[in-house]
Amino acid sequence: MSYCLNPNCSQPQNPQGTKFCLSCGSKLLLKERYRTIQPIGQGGFGRTFLAIDEDKPSKPSCVIKQFFPQAQGTKTVKKASELFNQEAVRLDELGKHPQIPELLAHFTQEPWQYLVQEFIDGQNLAQELAQTGAFNEAQIWQLLNDLLTVLQFVHERQVIHRDIKPENIIRRRTDGKLILVDFGAAKYVAGLPMQQFGTSIGSPEYVAPEQLKGQAVFASDIYSLGVTSLHLLTQMSPFDLYDINKDTWVWRQYLTSKVSDALGKILDKMIETVPSRRYQSASEVFKDLNFQQHQAAPLISPTPATPVLPKVASSNAATVIVTPVTPSKSSKIHEELAELSSEFLNPAPPKSENQEPISQKPPAPSKLSTQVDLELEEIKSLYKKQ
Repeated sequence: MSYCLNPNCSQPQNPQGTKFCLSCGSKLLLKERYRTIQPIGQGGFGRTFLAIDEDKPSKPSCVIKQFFPQAQGTKTVKKASELFNQEAVRLDELGKHPQIPELLAHFTQEPWQYLVQEFIDGQNLAQELAQTGAFNEAQIWQLLNDLLTVLQFVHERQVIHRDIKPENIIRRRTDGKLILVDFGAAKYVAGLPMQQFGTSIGSPEYVAPEQLKGQAVFASDIYSLGVTSLHLLTQMSPFDLYDINKDTWVWRQYLTSKVSDALGKILDKMIETVPSRRYQSASEVFKDLNFQQHQAAPLISPTPATPVLPKVASSNAATVIVTPVTPSKSSKIHEELAELSSEFLNPAPPKSENQEPISQKPPAPSKLSTQVDLELEEIKSLYKKQ
């Protein structure tokens, strides 16, 4: 199927291979290579489509973003067009990160502007949540580890995403990595009053308070990532996780599985409503994240099986460890036990220089020798039962 990109077309669907729309006559191929298949999203600034690149033998999938602002006024549209071009330049750099879709093309095909980006094959986290249920703590640690490095990369290039939410995070099917998507034109309007566009930037449930007032900062993305984590942990709308009457978050009341104090403290600081009390950068969060994970890590990795502990016989002089082993023949066991018994009960007499060993009368069994005999007999009886 070919989908017509003319917003005014009454019947945009066309048969596969068609070059011109059968309804409105618009050209269906962009730059003679990109064929739109179906729409996948729409916002205040444009529409997003799934497409294929027919210029390549494999005909790989891609994403087309059509800049189509629903704003009124010549100045507003002109400014929005400038920002769209600036976005293309920024995305060209941001797409170099392996967890951000690559920018493939940026062009104008009258009367609209277009961006073509890499298609990410996988489910977004909203779909994953609906399919598998609430996330556990380990999954949230992974989420933060994966995305904080991406945010740090983005913020270092003076870009604020402004719309972090489960729908804009895709788990790539090939390697399970989380990919941050949707760097649309709506995300780069810091120099233009938002009311001129007639719409707000970002999704209200996940947007930081200062961003609602048109004053987004880097910490605004931190807030949105924190709220996203709460939604994934609880499957509740972020609106329901905040008590307006008490002016506080109550997300812990809706948890389906326990969350450690370490992670809870990090999330609480990420979602502070006052920006100055919040983490100011992704690197700050990452620092705390690594510290808490290091503190929580066990000193010794657990072993799959419980080891057999050796039996210990103590004396005033030393500690002797007798470790049971599996013998091949019972006679060998008796010989070794007899030798061991002789070693403890009849120690060799000391030699004087240039003299024969001094003969000594065997001492009477002491309390120690009796104890050792008993333990040796106990070990011998164990082997006889095998």
